[in-house]
Amino acid sequence: MTRVAAIDCGTNSIRLLVADADPATGRLADLDRRMRIVRLGQDVDRTGRLAPQALERTFAACREYAAVIKELGAERTRFVATSASRDAENREDFVRGVLDILGVEPEVISGDQEAEFSFTGATKELTGRTDLATPYLVVDIGGGSTEFVVGDDRVRAARSVDVGCVRMTERHFVRDGAVADPPTAGQLAAVRADIEAALDLAEEAVPLREAATLVGLAGSVTTVAGIALGLDAYDSAAIHHARVPYDQVKEIAERLAGATHAERAAIPVMHPGRVDVIVAGALVLLAIMDRTGAREVVVSEHDILDGIGWSIA
Repeated sequence: MTRVAAIDCGTNSIRLLVADADPATGRLADLDRRMRIVRLGQDVDRTGRLAPQALERTFAACREYAAVIKELGAERTRFVATSASRDAENREDFVRGVLDILGVEPEVISGDQEAEFSFTGATKELTGRTDLATPYLVVDIGGGSTEFVVGDDRVRAARSVDVGCVRMTERHFVRDGAVADPPTAGQLAAVRADIEAALDLAEEAVPLREAATLVGLAGSVTTVAGIALGLDAYDSAAIHHARVPYDQVKEIAERLAGATHAERAAIPVMHPGRVDVIVAGALVLLAIMDRTGAREVVVSEHDILDGIGWSIA
């Protein structure tokens, strides 16, 4: 086995996985898995640059992760950066900071690479299951972008589009520095129009409607699942591979869209860093299910982070 450390730095969060990878069994044995909301993509859609305070929040998390990696003795480390750092003019500031702290250079990967890692992480352990038909459609709803991947034992088609929970929130729900509380009907319609346009773009490359099983990844999806399950606190084991029907996703998305900030913050499974962006994330998931006709979403806690781990094992 190989002890690996995988870091996924997205628009909203930065996550670490330290695990022992066993290629013979196809399993990653977690030693440490953690997440910090750093909002690296703060204002990137508007300014085209990474904000100094966002960089410092991210570097603080990197210092924490460096200590964990050293303590657990990971043999190999890979740091993958996604949407926000692809878009930013000053991404070299980010690269230098990460290299100084962790000793590895962040790889600013393409949307297609991101999609492939997400697919591997989400589906590797589904191999052989008879209750889930293939092909899979894996959707990774991030802060700045959403990845769509169709495949079975391999990726058949993939596309990344610039619609994510942070990007949509900042573009449509923020006025004079404050998030609408709750969003207006016009704001919700504008978000939906952007999502539909992104789905049109994704569908040019990916046969979204041909998939037999929808697999949903990342914080927006897992939070919706936690709400659907009525959990008193976030429980990764209960959420992993939960199957949430369309009607429940629709009810939750509509309830979140009509709720105030305080009402969303009071939901037991809601991470404080997701309170402002969960409405847009839930709307992306609902629109995908509407477009594809999926009657349920299979929720996976294993995603791009696990795919990165396998890539270095």
